[in-house]
Amino acid sequence: MFRTALRNVLAHKARLLMTVLAVMLGVAFVSGTLVFTNTLSDALQNQSAKGFDHVDVAVTPKWKDAEGDRVGEYRELTRDLVDDSARVPGAERAIGIVTGFAALADRDGKLIGDGFQSQGGNYWGTEDPRYPLVDGRAPKGGGEILIDSETAKRAGYEVGDTVRMSVDGPVLEPVIAGVFTTDDGNVAAGGSLTLFDTATAQKLFGEAGAFHEIAVKAKAGVGEAALQAQLRKALPSDVVETTTGTKLAADQAEIIASSMSGLKQGLLVFAGIALFVGTFIIANTFTMLVAQRTRELALMRAVGASRRQVTRSVLIEAFVVGTIAAVAGLVAGVGIGAGLRSLMGTLDAPMPDGPLVVSPGTIGSAFVVGILVTMLAAWLPGRRAAKIPPVAAMGSVHAAATTKSLVLRNTLGALFSAAGVAVVLAATTMNGSDGQAPMGIGAVLLIIGVFILTPLLSRPLIAAAAPVLRVFGVSGKLARQNSVRNPRRTAATASALMIGLTLITGMTVMAGSLQKSIDKMAASAIEADYVVSMANGNALSPDVEKKLKQTDGVTATSPMRNAVSRIDGRTDFLTGVDGRTIGELSEFPVRDGVFEVGGTRVAVDEDTAESYGWKTGSAFTVAYEDGVKQKLTVAGVYEGNEMMRGIMVDVATLAPHESEPADMMVMVKTADGASDGVKDALEKALGTNPAIEVQDRKDLSNEIAQMFTLILNMVYGLLAMAVIVAVLGVINTLAMSVFERSQEIGMLRAIGLDRKATKRMVRLESLVISLFGGVLGIGLGVFFGWAAGELVGTSMATYELVLPWGRMALFLTLAGVVGVLAALWPARRAARLNMLQAIKAE
Repeated sequence: MFRTALRNVLAHKARLLMTVLAVMLGVAFVSGTLVFTNTLSDALQNQSAKGFDHVDVAVTPKWKDAEGDRVGEYRELTRDLVDDSARVPGAERAIGIVTGFAALADRDGKLIGDGFQSQGGNYWGTEDPRYPLVDGRAPKGGGEILIDSETAKRAGYEVGDTVRMSVDGPVLEPVIAGVFTTDDGNVAAGGSLTLFDTATAQKLFGEAGAFHEIAVKAKAGVGEAALQAQLRKALPSDVVETTTGTKLAADQAEIIASSMSGLKQGLLVFAGIALFVGTFIIANTFTMLVAQRTRELALMRAVGASRRQVTRSVLIEAFVVGTIAAVAGLVAGVGIGAGLRSLMGTLDAPMPDGPLVVSPGTIGSAFVVGILVTMLAAWLPGRRAAKIPPVAAMGSVHAAATTKSLVLRNTLGALFSAAGVAVVLAATTMNGSDGQAPMGIGAVLLIIGVFILTPLLSRPLIAAAAPVLRVFGVSGKLARQNSVRNPRRTAATASALMIGLTLITGMTVMAGSLQKSIDKMAASAIEADYVVSMANGNALSPDVEKKLKQTDGVTATSPMRNAVSRIDGRTDFLTGVDGRTIGELSEFPVRDGVFEVGGTRVAVDEDTAESYGWKTGSAFTVAYEDGVKQKLTVAGVYEGNEMMRGIMVDVATLAPHESEPADMMVMVKTADGASDGVKDALEKALGTNPAIEVQDRKDLSNEIAQMFTLILNMVYGLLAMAVIVAVLGVINTLAMSVFERSQEIGMLRAIGLDRKATKRMVRLESLVISLFGGVLGIGLGVFFGWAAGELVGTSMATYELVLPWGRMALFLTLAGVVGVLAALWPARRAARLNMLQAIKAE
């Protein structure tokens, strides 16, 4: 039986090629994902470890917990603590570290890198071992800086150049005193690192004489644990805490691994989808192969082979195919991993240097996935073939499915579908994350149910295409009959395409609906013409609002300021606004009372009011940052949203209690409304600051749209793998169908069907099957998009379902194109069959 199985594999190379390709693509995606994520994770961890080469023990300020009505705060690291750390017997040196946000502009005045990756810090003394200089010298005073070598290369800066930059407000124009190298991960990710002398950095990023961290390097022969113990004895335990460099590196590696696990899981989900689609194709292929060899298997049964031996011979074939596909998929996966790494660099997302990582786990996964998936898909056809009585198989009376089997299949499909719909509908009534798992389970049940019912659905849906197919005469009629001749085979082929289009359509519906909802939210909540904020999301200096107020054409401004406080023994944030103008700059539906902010009267969003049990007229006591208490009264309860919510307090009431007031954003209304000229005027009033963004509502919407578009394009790219596998399935099914119907095609050619009509018949059959899968996929995608939207709508009041009719029409057109392209080779093969040889074929 083993020799027979091997002979069958070698005898049917062409028939099994598409199956190998389908499995190989799935394995390649899985192994490529593992190679890429392992390589990226390993490179980031190695680079992160380099960043701790100069730190054996880090000394950080301890957090003082909130007590009573006072808000918690960090202790201060002073120069005395740095000196005390350096004097510890086991310490070689101690460096005081200051960090913060520093936006550096390129020669065109644009921010270099993403705002979150634009960092600043201090250069310790005249020679900082953390940042080796490659050109120039250490900075002196506020008029000089150092920049990293990667930023200097990208922006074309050299020592002696004057640059524009900003920290939290005013624009600075320092001179580049030197260029240094660094292993900083933000720089590797495309950001920038700007260094000042220590005194200047303290003034810009914190308080004079204060540090954010102290890095202590041990003397030769002194271990980290010994140095940490000495530091704990020498430094006040109520002010600082210590962490070893090894622990810091391990924590950083864990953070990197955790962040990479999300990317890995996301990519593996799409790899799983490709494999899931491929499973249908493999099962379909083996079903057809077994059907073509029915008489051969029956003869083997007649001469003494048992059912188990027949099933085993089919599984051996599957094992050989799976092994070949796994090896090819692993090789292709290594190439995909290397390609993704190169692609990161071309997309301005440079990767740290490091070797390509092909772990034993990746190799094992490739073989397990390739062999296991193939054998599981082949098991059912092999088992079904073994059950056919030898005499019945020789007489070919086994082909028609029994009424009992059809009833059982349709009943099972109906039960799965009903259960899936019920669970999905139940999930739409739940709140937020509670409904995610049930909705996922319901979606899987429904897809399985529809797949089981697809043979039943194929007849009426394909019959609906009959009027169009009649236009093509005999070819169209034959194509329709061929499409429904074997509903199970048609269903398996169409289902592969259906799954890909279900996911693509569902994601498109969700993305379009969310974009519309966020646009609606911005339009309904913000009446201001512009919103001014920091590029990295940090707080703005209050001077920004003062400058905007003085700008010609500005009629109203209001900050949005977050201030920490204590209410009823718990820490909460207050939202500071200008009570005189906030009503002009925003519009919130008021659920109770009036939207009034001023003095001791505040406006509170529904969720906050509910959590505290407040209503209009309720009075409560707030303890501000400085510990001073004040009684406030709820003037009204409004409907908040994801953009604006909280306890709104007048900044005039809030400011006297803040040690360092800072605005998260400033809303601006102008006499002439939003226009390019007004925007330029506002940017010039702020000194054309690279750290500050001036955005109108359209800019805010476009920024969000870009995020959704990027995510959607990534999803399209990843799901393209599943669609490619589905195309192979259509080609495979048609090619084997042509082989199976060789005698029939020969007879049709003999009685007058020319080559052109034969090609047309096969192409139309493929087109009908593909469109059938497309209609099912788009229908399911719309349903899942609607259901997921209902779940999102529980936490987003402005959510509104948007059906992208244009894109759905495009998806259906692409399904048709897939069908036409997939039929090219099988149609050509059918047309070139020798009539006499085909008629003699069995």
